[in-house]
Amino acid sequence: MMAMDDTQHPARIELTVGPLLYWWPRDALLSFYADMADSPARTVVLGEVVCSRRNEMRPEDWLALARDLAAAGKEVVLATQALLAGEAELRAMRRIATQDEFAVEAGDASALRVLAAEARARPARPPFVLGPHINVYNRAALAEHAALGAGTWVAPVELALDAVAATNPPHAPVCGPAGAVASEVFGFGRLPLAFSARCFTARHHRLPKDGCDFRCRSDADGLLLASSEGAPFLVLNGIQTQSAAVHALLADAPALRAAGARRVRLSPCASGFADVLRHFDAVYNGGAAPADALEALRGLGLPGTLVDGFAHRRPGLSAGPFLLAAEA
Repeated sequence: MMAMDDTQHPARIELTVGPLLYWWPRDALLSFYADMADSPARTVVLGEVVCSRRNEMRPEDWLALARDLAAAGKEVVLATQALLAGEAELRAMRRIATQDEFAVEAGDASALRVLAAEARARPARPPFVLGPHINVYNRAALAEHAALGAGTWVAPVELALDAVAATNPPHAPVCGPAGAVASEVFGFGRLPLAFSARCFTARHHRLPKDGCDFRCRSDADGLLLASSEGAPFLVLNGIQTQSAAVHALLADAPALRAAGARRVRLSPCASGFADVLRHFDAVYNGGAAPADALEALRGLGLPGTLVDGFAHRRPGLSAGPFLLAAEA
């Protein structure tokens, strides 16, 4: 019998719901994750990764939510902050990193050090995830991190798909104690670009960081900044800076598979995110037409225009032929 090729039976691309990057009211957050329990996403990443002052959800609350999502059949990952600025934040990171009920995503080098020690001491615990802000840009670096116990690598958001393939080739993936490392690509959402010890949202409101009045709670998708010409440029999200545009790799399933990326991360937004997940799953795994899905996405009130530049070695805020043609 003739074997079927990948074009006839393409490998499934699993969807990951990235950590919520904004501070939503508790009721809105819990309602959002109730929707995620019924979504086509395989994995949900939980936790506060931007600012420790966003403390409406305690560690016990995140664990309870993680158990609920796991009971609904989701693979749950607990994430640590990407920038730690004090002993209290280090203690919170260690608490997450040393629990062994759920896998952990390392947000920075301090979490990586704790997780590597945990992996050596308790080899049976779940392999950890290398978050997108861990600087892994080539195969040698990924091999070093795999040796520490990493099981999944979330590629930095600015890394092109051909560079993802060169770093962790699908035909010869990097392996470590946990086995072959899985590659995950950031496929939807405002791009998380940088972190700072200074809170830009507080500064915008002429407030000190420690007396910020929690103003970021008013910005469900961050605080939009415009260039001097009036064009959307960046988004302030507390200590994080994001792109104003929304990265969207809706039509890139073949390139993702060629790069060995069997997981794609979608970053939550305040409007229509459950529909975003369904459209991505329909295109990636259900044979739906990308152009039809893109038209539906543009009717959801997403927080910015759609771009895909970084994935194709172009400026990050540029849109490729598919997005431009569909827009025309």
